[in-house]
Amino acid sequence: MRLATITNWAYGATVLLTIVSSTTMIFASNAQEREREAVEQRYRLDRATGTLGDEIYRLSDRARQYVNTGDPTYLAGYRSEVAALASVEQRIRHIGDAGASASELDALKKAIALADTLHDEQETALAAQERGDAATARQILFGPEYERQLDRSELEVQRFQDQLDSRIEERVADATEVSILWKRISEVVLALTALLVLCVLYFVFKRRVLHPVVRLSDVVNRLAVQDFAAEPPTVEHIDEIGDMAQAIRLFRENGIERQRLEVERDADRSMRDLLSRMTQRMQGSDTLHDLKEVVRRFIPEIVPDLPGRLYLLDQQSKLVVEACSWLGPVRSSAQFSATSCWALRRGLRHRPAGDHVDVPCDHIDWNAEAPVDSLCLPLMAQRETLGLLYFEMPAGAANRGAAQLIYFDMLAENIGLAIANLQLRDSLREMAMADPLTGLANRRQLGHVLETQIAQAVRDGEPLSCLMIDVDHFKRFNDVHGHEAGDAVLRAVGRVLANVTREPEFAFRYGGEEFLLLLPALSPEQAAERAQDIRDRIATIELAHAGGEPGGLSVSIGLAVAPLHCDFSRLIPTADAALLRAKALGRDRVEVAQVRKAAAL
Repeated sequence: MRLATITNWAYGATVLLTIVSSTTMIFASNAQEREREAVEQRYRLDRATGTLGDEIYRLSDRARQYVNTGDPTYLAGYRSEVAALASVEQRIRHIGDAGASASELDALKKAIALADTLHDEQETALAAQERGDAATARQILFGPEYERQLDRSELEVQRFQDQLDSRIEERVADATEVSILWKRISEVVLALTALLVLCVLYFVFKRRVLHPVVRLSDVVNRLAVQDFAAEPPTVEHIDEIGDMAQAIRLFRENGIERQRLEVERDADRSMRDLLSRMTQRMQGSDTLHDLKEVVRRFIPEIVPDLPGRLYLLDQQSKLVVEACSWLGPVRSSAQFSATSCWALRRGLRHRPAGDHVDVPCDHIDWNAEAPVDSLCLPLMAQRETLGLLYFEMPAGAANRGAAQLIYFDMLAENIGLAIANLQLRDSLREMAMADPLTGLANRRQLGHVLETQIAQAVRDGEPLSCLMIDVDHFKRFNDVHGHEAGDAVLRAVGRVLANVTREPEFAFRYGGEEFLLLLPALSPEQAAERAQDIRDRIATIELAHAGGEPGGLSVSIGLAVAPLHCDFSRLIPTADAALLRAKALGRDRVEVAQVRKAAAL
């Protein structure tokens, strides 16, 4: 039952009990009024009967005083009082009007009749006194018969008064009993009313004040320790407690919103920290392989449960080729044309099955009945397309809002910048390690490659050959035909050396007109054959110059094989010594290094 219904019933019962209590109080007041009326009636009847008794004795006294003294004053007084007396009916009428009953009036009539008899005797005695017969008058007034009549009259008056007292006392007792009864009923009803009011007040206080305050206090204590799962009670009535509950509800809602914002802030901070660590690792990558490993490890942590691929754009073929993948994507091809992806065409994020209808990319295995929710992010830097970041969103995955898509954009931007920096670094490294005239590796690159090849040869137990090549009479050729012709000769020799081996990075321009060629895992005989082949190819080079035919070319080659001819650390000086010997023996020839005793030992 609702609190309002209970309080309404309680208020109605309180009003009813109040009415009953008022009615009983009125009845008790009426009973007390009847009691007062009975007492007042008794007082009036006592006065009336007392007057009657006084009259009887007073007339007797005056008649006796006149007989005893003969003083006419007493006779005059007697006559005036007799004249004031009325008939019996008239004399008892006012007593009947005062409330005497019929039986009481009968007793009173007898008393008055006896008083009238005494009056007759008094008249007879007074008449005898006036005749001068004083003895007879005394005999009548002072005789035993007169005394008996006087006593009987007094007895009847007393009997009347006894009946009156009995009736009045009974009436007063009844009125008093009724008054006490109604008074007690009124007190009981008042006590019930007060008890009901107190119960209602306690119930209302407990339900409307104490119970909500206790619950609100518990909610406040839980909210104070950031327990926003505590829900304040619903208070429908509008009062201070309702205002307090509303204020606590607003505080809870603000706390929940603040907690949500803190969670989002912490998640954003965590995501940005993760992106920052990934960016740092990518910036620290020396090779594309390192960068792929960083991407493959970090992306599943940044965007969990989303399979995807990293594609790189091959500038020569214009194909987008898979560099690495994670969580097993299945809907996109491993390589495809750059024009097959709308993200690469537009240079913007593309999501064909997102919130807005769009055209699917050609590289996606698209099914119109069960479209895949994919996301393509172009990797760009300096307005140049470098690759593609591709994600597949499985069915039932949470929808990505605009705030989360920002992380995808940041991820693509950081990866694009890292790839651009790596490519720029590789380009600068190639520029620093390559000879700009011939395109071959320079002497700086030779140190890194030679160290690697020596370590591999020692590890595998294989020989390492070195050819030192010098263009014969290049200074004189350069002086005669000019620097432009000399540069053409060097470029031609560089092309021959680049094409004569399967690994072009093993051909170097050592300095000036000198070149160096490393031949790993070749025997001395095979290395000598390769040197002779190089010499023959260079001899067939025909160079035309604006000044006329520059003439044929010849080279001198020194060959050294480690560890046959020398230690690995002395490979280049030994080959250089063989070259010097070839030049000393007339040039245009191949000289093999001699085995030294230190090397033989």
